[in-house]
Amino acid sequence: MSFLFKRLSIVLLCWFAPSAHATPPTLLVFGDSLSAGYGIAREQSWPVLLERRLHEEGKALTMANASISGETTAGGRARFERVLRQTKPAIVILALGANDGLRGLPLAAMRDNLATMIGQAKRQRAKILLVGMRLPPNYGEQYTREFTASFRILARREKVALLPFLLEPIALDANAFQADGLHPTAEAQPRLMQHMLDALSPLLR
Repeated sequence: MSFLFKRLSIVLLCWFAPSAHATPPTLLVFGDSLSAGYGIAREQSWPVLLERRLHEEGKALTMANASISGETTAGGRARFERVLRQTKPAIVILALGANDGLRGLPLAAMRDNLATMIGQAKRQRAKILLVGMRLPPNYGEQYTREFTASFRILARREKVALLPFLLEPIALDANAFQADGLHPTAEAQPRLMQHMLDALSPLLR
C-alpha cells in the first residue's frame, strides 16, 4: 500500500508540476512600420502599450513584436515561418499589406501571401487576428476598393478574426499623424492600442 501511494504521489507531482512553471503563451505582432513604432520611442508604440495593459489586467502573455518598417507581404512571407518557429505564438496579429497598397503591388499576390501566412500560423495552432488597411483615393477607385475588400474576403475565407482598419480611430484626425501624414504620433498610440484590444479580446478568452 505504501509503495502504491508513493507511485501515485510521483505521478501526480509530474502531472501538476509543469503547469506551475508553464511558460506564458506568446502574442506575436507581425506587421510593418505602423506596428514597429516608426518615428517614436519603442515604449510609446501600441504593441508595448497593449502588452502593458494585458499585464495590468492579469493576463499572462509574452509579447513578441517582429514588425519591420517597410515590410511588404512578400517580405513577411519569406521570414514568417522562421519567426513562428522561434516564438511559437498562441495568437498572431497579422498586420501587413499597407506597403503593398502604397506601392501599387498586385493585390492577388498580396492575398496569396497573407493566405500562406495564415495557413502557416494555423498549422502551429495559433489564433489569428488579421488587420486590414485602407488607401487614399488617389490610387484609383477600383484598386482602393479591391484593396480594402481583400482583408474582409480573406478573413471570411480563412475563418479568422478581422480588424478591418487599424487606423480607424485616428484616420480623420490630421493631428494624430506625424509630418509624413502616414505614421501615427506617440499621442495617438493609446487610441490604436484600445482599438486593437477591442478586436483582440475574443481571442484572449
